[in-house]
Amino acid sequence: MTIKFSTGLRNGMLNATGLTEALDNGIIHIYSGSQPTSPDDAVQGTLLGKVTVDAGAWTAGSATNGLGFGAPVNGTLSKAAAEAWQFNGITDGNSGWFRFMGNAADSLGSSTTLPRIDGSIATYGSDLNLSNVAITTGAPNTIDVFQLTMAEA
Repeated sequence: MTIKFSTGLRNGMLNATGLTEALDNGIIHIYSGSQPTSPDDAVQGTLLGKVTVDAGAWTAGSATNGLGFGAPVNGTLSKAAAEAWQFNGITDGNSGWFRFMGNAADSLGSSTTLPRIDGSIATYGSDLNLSNVAITTGAPNTIDVFQLTMAEA
């Protein structure tokens, strides 16, 4: 697995902002190709979908359709159980990686201040598992499980 936290997220977690607060009401973008070396880097690949609650429209700075979390349990943070995290394919392609961004304007360029998480996508054993990595324009997709675990040591 290749999950990576941006400098902005790590600095916030070490300061006054927790991970949940930094990413609450954020969005996940699904891309083709290989993920960048760091979440501080600009995106690469083709944008295939935008994950929001019920695949609804999302605007930075607004809580509407932003992704939320449940209470952490035993060091694991999961998506809010009552939310349907979904996206419709924007274009055809094979998903390779994702970027989870907080609820702030993000130009998707280089940044060492924005909270971001990058991770790999596959059908099994990846940071984000999809039932099918082949994304089709207009086809609905659902993320049933999303968990981040902080290791004990």
